[in-house]
Amino acid sequence: MENLKLIETYKDFLRNYSMEQLMHKPEQRVWSIGQMYDHLIVTAQEYLDSVEECASAGKEQEGTKTEFGEQIFSTGGFPPIKITIPEELSPPPANTKSKEHLMLELDQLINRLDKWERKADEINPVYKTEHGGFGWLNAKEWLALVEMHFRHHLRQKKDLDEKLGLKADH
Repeated sequence: MENLKLIETYKDFLRNYSMEQLMHKPEQRVWSIGQMYDHLIVTAQEYLDSVEECASAGKEQEGTKTEFGEQIFSTGGFPPIKITIPEELSPPPANTKSKEHLMLELDQLINRLDKWERKADEINPVYKTEHGGFGWLNAKEWLALVEMHFRHHLRQKKDLDEKLGLKADH
């Protein structure tokens, strides 16, 4: 449920940006707000793909979380630091999507997320799939990761808003 509320909050923020603001890159190596939204949506969909894999796994996985995975799940979120993934591992997100397109993708994400959140209790918690940085996660952990990831990017959103001269809560 927290996932859905947080994504609705992102939708509320999105309504207030102009296309120019959405696509503005304050520096060459800094994402635009639109790129941040695209990254959040694509990543959340990948996490939900992993939820589906857990649901259909059919057998127990012996793997455990990495040390970093244990840390984020014990604290309930990512550390308050900027995390940079090399471009060769994750190319920059799209910076061409319209506000309407991003809104549609957020709505699709909400529908898919709601479906899996309602089914999560039925998925055996020993059915897991591996995350490259966090180790082996079950369906409920993948769902929690969606919320943690959206929450983590609120700091980036605030920084980008400030670079646009906007109030952080516009």
